[in-house]
Amino acid sequence: MTASELSARSAGPDPDDTVRDLHDEVVALARDLPAGLRRLTVRDGDRAVEVEWATGPAETATVAVAPVAAVVAAPAAAVAPAEPEGTPVRSPLVGTFYSAPSPGADPFVRVGDEVEPGQTVGIVEAMKLMNPIVVDEAGVVADVLVGDAESVEYDQVLMLLRPAGGAR
Repeated sequence: MTASELSARSAGPDPDDTVRDLHDEVVALARDLPAGLRRLTVRDGDRAVEVEWATGPAETATVAVAPVAAVVAAPAAAVAPAEPEGTPVRSPLVGTFYSAPSPGADPFVRVGDEVEPGQTVGIVEAMKLMNPIVVDEAGVVADVLVGDAESVEYDQVLMLLRPAGGAR
C-alpha cells in the first residue's frame, strides 16, 4: 500500500467501511504469510498493525482471524501466543533493541553462540540511554526473535537460550 493510498483511506467518510476494509486486508495478509501466524496486534489509537509469523515448519500455527471491529473495539482482549521453547531472554523495558554495539559492527551474539552468565547479548535504548541486555545463565543462543533497531515492549522475549551441549 502506498502512502497516498493510506492517506486516501484515512480520509474515508464511513468508519464501518474502513473497519471492513481493514478486516479484509488483515485476513488477506494472514493468509499470505510465509508461515503460520504467531502474533497479530491491531491498535486503533494512532493506528498500528503488528504481524509476527513463525520462522519454520515446527513453529507453524493455525491462523484464526477475529473480526477487526471486535479487536479495535476491545483491544485488551488478546490471545497470548504459545510460549516458545527455551529459556527466554526478556526486555527489561520498552525501547529499541540493538543487536550490535554500533552500526556496522558484528552482533553481540548469533544463533549457535555459547553465552555465559553476565554476558551482554544486546542493547535496549530508552530515552537516549543504552541499557545492556545481560544473560543470567549459561547456554547457547537458540533463536533471536527481534531484529536490529526493532521496537520492543517490556518483558518481550528477545531471544531464546538452550542448555549448552543440548540437542540442536
